[in-house]
Amino acid sequence: MSLKLPQYNGKDNLVMLLVMPVFAIVINVIILGGKYFSHWKIFLFATLLSAGASCLDFILCGWVAVAMKARFPGEEEILKRLTLMITAFLIISGLFLYSLFSGYEHIQVLNYRFNEAGFVWSYFALGILNIFLTFLMEGIARYKEWEKNRIETEELSRTYKQSQLQGLKSQVNPHFLFNSLNSLSSLIQDDEQKAERFLDEMSKVYRYMLRNDEEELVTLETELKFIGSYMHLLKARYGEGLQLSVDVTNEDRSKLLTPLALQVIIENTFSQNIISKSSPLVITIQSSGTNVLEIKNNIQPKAITDAMDFEAGLDNLVKKYELLNQPVSVMDASNSYRVIRLSLISQKKEAMA
Repeated sequence: MSLKLPQYNGKDNLVMLLVMPVFAIVINVIILGGKYFSHWKIFLFATLLSAGASCLDFILCGWVAVAMKARFPGEEEILKRLTLMITAFLIISGLFLYSLFSGYEHIQVLNYRFNEAGFVWSYFALGILNIFLTFLMEGIARYKEWEKNRIETEELSRTYKQSQLQGLKSQVNPHFLFNSLNSLSSLIQDDEQKAERFLDEMSKVYRYMLRNDEEELVTLETELKFIGSYMHLLKARYGEGLQLSVDVTNEDRSKLLTPLALQVIIENTFSQNIISKSSPLVITIQSSGTNVLEIKNNIQPKAITDAMDFEAGLDNLVKKYELLNQPVSVMDASNSYRVIRLSLISQKKEAMA
């Protein structure tokens, strides 16, 4: 089993390999003076010994740094974390330096005697190096975190663009538009009042779809109003074959979700299942615990389905929520029901956490 070295920012090993050999040479110049360069064997031996000891010191300090980062991860705790880290590093490095100076006394080839002035200057130099490396490693860590957040933001933006494209495809879907217009034409002939109501709901649906890219998050109440209009158009075609039940608490209605999330799920549902008056497709939207919305439907699959694009839309929705650090679960219960659990977001800042 290989030993895994501590990683504060992922660049620890690189920093150690670049800095510690240089420090080993400097510390030997302070300790041994001109004797350090008197013979190549002394130079090589002292350099390897001090470099190895310096790397061990760096690794021990790395473990402390990782532990401190885990203990005080918050942005508001950074001053406390850095102060404790530097204090611990100075103690560990002081012990390391004393051991190195004392160890040199026992190596006959070096012919060294403990020098207090050299020790003080070495400890001072090591202290400066510790402080420099602490801020360097913290700076690298913060840069990598910023870079990670930037990439996630770009990916989230790209996902939203894909979502907007998917929404646009729904807006101009010729089948949906043709069916809506066909239903409107039939209603105009049969019942002008119902036709007027249908046209009103249709305008609400398309207006909402066209404006869905203006907000990253909307309230559940807003989304449910849109779904009400959307279902009105679908029921004009499917009648009692398509049933929707909504049981959502008032508290959940004020919480947030991404625009068109429910439309993607419902469209995915009716695209894959048989809809008929004798075997209605029943969709239930209900609150389910803390900050969870459950969308449930009975499964009665089509023999041939054109659901590929709608599955892509659902996959895109799941990925979007993953980027928002909000879970989405999709599961089939005993081949009888499909249940999708969607996280509700209490505040907009929660999505960026």
